Amino acid sequence: MPFPAIPLPPRALLRDDVYARVRDAIVDGTLAPEEQLRDADIAAWLGVSRTPVREALLALSRAGLVQATPGRSTVVAPLDAAAVRDAQEVVGALHRQALESAIPRITPEDIDRMRSANAAFADAQLRGDVDAALTADAEFHAVAVERCGNAALSAVLATYEPVLERAERLRFASHEGRSSVERHAELIDLCERGDVELAGRCAAAIWQTLAPTASSLSSAAHTATTTPTPTGGDTP
Repeated sequence: MPFPAIPLPPRALLRDDVYARVRDAIVDGTLAPEEQLRDADIAAWLGVSRTPVREALLALSRAGLVQATPGRSTVVAPLDAAAVRDAQEVVGALHRQALESAIPRITPEDIDRMRSANAAFADAQLRGDVDAALTADAEFHAVAVERCGNAALSAVLATYEPVLERAERLRFASHEGRSSVERHAELIDLCERGDVELAGRCAAAIWQTLAPTASSLSSAAHTATTTPTPTGGDTP
């Protein structure tokens, strides 16, 4: 007997919507590290019930963007060096796999799209537009991910790339981000030549450029925990 055609409530879609909105607010800094996240406040902000908010926060916790302690408050996760390194290893390996799988299928139109994205990235760097730089960078790397056609790979990247995007905002706001233009150009040439091995290595190297950012986060955290806090007396 077939099931009756009764429309189901769009719970998953609603949860995914909430997830995306809160994730983006964390990544772009609207919600600051260690800021408390209250179900009721987010529900009122987005005009939804508290159930999809709780589901979204649970998913964000698994992704490392939110810290939830049972019986205590839920907060935006701090930008942690270890979390950045862990995400970097996973994302870098998957982008390398995506590129190696995609190269035999890459078309001249794909190459043009990568060049266009890298030109937009370079322009955004010159203008100091971090948002535009991140958008162009995502467009550049999306070519291989889409062409490889691996849905599982795409799903894992969607979970962990936002962790790296928080760190990338620091890098793209500095001179370090400008070197990515040259690395992108090298990768485009290797893709056009069909060199799977060298292109894979180049892709992996691109994602390793976040290592200095992770190290600086680690140093900042160490300084914060070892620097004594003044307890009184004259101000120096």
